[in-house]
Amino acid sequence: MRVVFAGTPEVAVPALDAIAASPHELVGVVTRPDAPSGRGRKLTPSPVAQRAEELGVPVLKPVHPRESEFQAALRALEPDCCPVVAYGALIPRSALDIPRHGWVNLHFSLLPEWRGAAPVQHSIWAGDEFTGATTFLIEEGLDSGPTYGVMTERIRPTDTAGDLLGRLAEGGSSLLVATLDGIADGSIEARPQPTDGITLAPKISVEDARVDWTEPAVGVDRRIRACTPGPGAWTTLDGERVKLGAVAIEESGDEPLAPGAIRVGKNHVLVGTASTPVRLGEVKAFGKKQMGAADWARGVRLPETARFECADRGLETAVAGLLDLRGAPTPPGSPPSRCSRRSASTTATPTCCCPRRSPVTA
Repeated sequence: MRVVFAGTPEVAVPALDAIAASPHELVGVVTRPDAPSGRGRKLTPSPVAQRAEELGVPVLKPVHPRESEFQAALRALEPDCCPVVAYGALIPRSALDIPRHGWVNLHFSLLPEWRGAAPVQHSIWAGDEFTGATTFLIEEGLDSGPTYGVMTERIRPTDTAGDLLGRLAEGGSSLLVATLDGIADGSIEARPQPTDGITLAPKISVEDARVDWTEPAVGVDRRIRACTPGPGAWTTLDGERVKLGAVAIEESGDEPLAPGAIRVGKNHVLVGTASTPVRLGEVKAFGKKQMGAADWARGVRLPETARFECADRGLETAVAGLLDLRGAPTPPGSPPSRCSRRSASTTATPTCCCPRRSPVTA
C-alpha cells in the first residue's frame, strides 16, 4: 500500500522506521510544525521530521490538518492508508476521508481503557499490572474507533512512564506494520470497541505531578513513576520547588514518619507518607544539578524538623482515595474502581478478571 505516516515525537520514530523497512510504500510524512527548543529557543524540526528527512521522504508540516493546502498536498500523494503515532492534532473528517483505508492509529493502551493523551502515565498511576497497545481506525470521537489488533505488556514494579513507553513504542511498531499488512491483503477487519470499561487519560499537568505526602507510599511511588520523565514529579521545601526521581518503599525498619517529614541517614533520605516511609533516589533542587538524595541533604544541611510541604488537593481527591479499592488515590480522569489484572498474553485477546466485562478482542 501507499502510506503517509503521521507522527511527531521521538516515541513515533520506531514506527516510522518499521514502516520504511516494510513492503509498504512510504510516500510522505505528516508532522507538527517546527517548534522552539533548547536554551536558545531555536525553531527545531520534530524528531519524526528529522528522521523522515534522513530517509528522503517528503514532509508536510501543517499548522492544522484542516488547512485546504495541506489536504490538497495529501491528496496528491494518493495514500491508501495513513498510519498515526502521537501526531498531536485532531484529524478533521475532510482529511480522514482522503485515504481509502482511512487513518490507523497506534494507541498505547488496551482500548477502551485509557482513551486520551496520557494512557501510559495513567496505567502506571492506577497500578495496572498490564497495559499494551491497540491499532484502531480513527473516527471523530476520542480514541473511539473500531480496533484491528492489540499487544500486551507487563508493567514492571519500577517502570517509569518513559521506560514503559519505550517498550510499547518498539513492540507497537511491529503491531502497526502487521495491521497495515492485514488491511492490504484483506485478512483483518476492524471491530467495534466494547461500550463498557471505558476510562479516560487526560494530559498530566504540572500540578498533577506535585507529590502529596498524605497519600500512602504506594500512591507516592506511582505518582512519581507516572510523571517521569515528564512533566516531572516535584515537591516543595520551605516554598522552594524540588524535583524528585524514583523512590523505594520502605517495608519495615525505622519508626514511622509523619507525612512529609524528612529523616536523613548516613547514605539515605527517608520521607514520611500516610503509610510507610519512602527512600528518595535522585533529587534536583531549583537552580542545582541533579544528585543523590543523601548528597543533596548534606549540602542543604537540613534541620531535624525539616519536612516537605503536603499538597492540598481538597475534598475531591480525598474522596477518590477513599473509594479506590487498590489503596492509592485515583488518577485524574479515571473512575475510582476498575480491574487491572489482565492476561500476559501477547496475542490479540487480552482478558480481564471482572465478571461484568467481556474480553477485549481484535
